[in-house]
Amino acid sequence: MNRLLRIVMIAMIPQLPFAIEPSHGDQLLCVKRVYVDMLDGDDGALQMRNMLISALQQSHLFIVTENEERADAVLHGSAKDQVYNESHSSSEGVNAHVQASTGNSAYRGGSANKSVGGSLGETESSHSVERKHETTAAIRLVNMDGDVIWSTTQESQGSKFKGSMADVADKVTRKLADDLAKARAARPPAKPVR
Repeated sequence: MNRLLRIVMIAMIPQLPFAIEPSHGDQLLCVKRVYVDMLDGDDGALQMRNMLISALQQSHLFIVTENEERADAVLHGSAKDQVYNESHSSSEGVNAHVQASTGNSAYRGGSANKSVGGSLGETESSHSVERKHETTAAIRLVNMDGDVIWSTTQESQGSKFKGSMADVADKVTRKLADDLAKARAARPPAKPVR
């Protein structure tokens, strides 16, 4: 009984108001100005940063700033640009061998032998070396409180008309634009002010 009384009393205590944090989509919609930080990774990370800045600037999603203190959010991450050779070797062969033989032997006279032989063969080999270029980037958008509000990982081996690094920068920007559009669509319409 005593335990039941405590449970009822606790349930009757008014709940303290909690500060509900906005969703990642709402936080993403509040970002107006972005700073692109130096990316971790290999030597291509600096070039990847510059391509991200260019792609973001062309997208008009945000104002891209070189002053981190003025930014609403910072784009962090890492990038790896890899150039390597891929070797392919193959070999095929066909061989045929035919032989026929007949022979006669006589004890007192001599011997007669007939023999026919033939061999046919063909072998084909090929070796090719293909130069490959692959870029990978893991990018996150962090608000000024240090919370990650958006992230993506993209990779590319290049496309028909652009290199792998430019392709990754465009994929990151397209993903961010798509997620911003989804956040806008999920936001309830504003009530008119009377």
